[in-house]
Amino acid sequence: MQLAFILYKYFPFGGLQRDFLRIALECQARGHSIRVYTPIWEGEHPPGFEVVVVPVKALFNHHRNEKLSAWIDADLARRPVDRVIGFNKMPGLDFYYAADACFEEKAQTLRNPLYRKWGRYRHFAEYERAVFAPESKTQILMISEVQQPLFIKHYGTPPERFHLLPPGIAADRRAPANAAEIRADFRREFGLADDERLVVQIGSGFKTKGLDRSLKAMAALPKALKRRTRLIAIGQDDPKPFLLQTKALGLSDHVQILKGRSDIPRFLLGADLLIHPAYNENTGTVLLEALVAGLPVLVTEVCGYAHFIADADAGRVLPSPFQQEALNERLASMLQDDEARQRWSANGLAFADTADLYSMPQRAADVILGERG
Repeated sequence: MQLAFILYKYFPFGGLQRDFLRIALECQARGHSIRVYTPIWEGEHPPGFEVVVVPVKALFNHHRNEKLSAWIDADLARRPVDRVIGFNKMPGLDFYYAADACFEEKAQTLRNPLYRKWGRYRHFAEYERAVFAPESKTQILMISEVQQPLFIKHYGTPPERFHLLPPGIAADRRAPANAAEIRADFRREFGLADDERLVVQIGSGFKTKGLDRSLKAMAALPKALKRRTRLIAIGQDDPKPFLLQTKALGLSDHVQILKGRSDIPRFLLGADLLIHPAYNENTGTVLLEALVAGLPVLVTEVCGYAHFIADADAGRVLPSPFQQEALNERLASMLQDDEARQRWSANGLAFADTADLYSMPQRAADVILGERG
């Protein structure tokens, strides 16, 4: 079959983007042809993929999205395909990979009512309705159990159109046999002494992921602990506001902010704690990547995958509503309790051996190709 995949932006370090690539590669490995439509592609083209960088531009994203849909519709009319798979909400999809949370829920609960009078709201609401309305034929690949009831609440989507997928953690995130050696090399490279603690925060979109909260928690650490604690944040985002916050909090010697990179497993093995105090997060793949690497996690419960951390007893989950003081206290206590961190690490590794945290690409391909599910 000829398959068409659509996404608004591809870059190598985004969670949605990595999910797209692994699903597309799985479909390709089963003998199917891959065409990709996107207005922005950063990085190399996978062998055998036809990557169509759509030449559309606009001042506002929602206008660009509308131009993109029209351009793709015209191209598909000239060059039809067997299946259209979208990784963002838009009309005309056979399958939608639900990486994003329910837009209408956020618009009604987190936004000023005036927001719903803007053109931007109307566009994204219309595109979400095109996927989830009862009359739509789009099949939905769900990766977050907590979001499905919200889509049903707002749109009355028939439950049989949802296909819940397991997580899809890449095999290279699991702690290898030489994990201790990799950790020692990493800590030498970054100048970390045995008694120093490294906290990592990983994920593009620093604002949504709560980096401001992490910096406040770092600043609130007891003086002796703060002197021997460092934070490294990694992601594709503008670091300037957070560098200013770092300086204002007197943390310049304790914090590094790095661009997205391909050697994340080294950071997961070399660190002492992953912090992820997100404001909202559909899933949070990095939580499971830390778990299978044996890295304890401190996370807010709004993240879709936070329940795995609780199920595995591989760290601590902060309840809602969020309280900065609770994050401050929990970060300090987790960094000071060496025995507990060893226990959380062992629990995460044991959970990784038994739970299905890896088969998302295969299950997604099964549904898209109609092989089962």
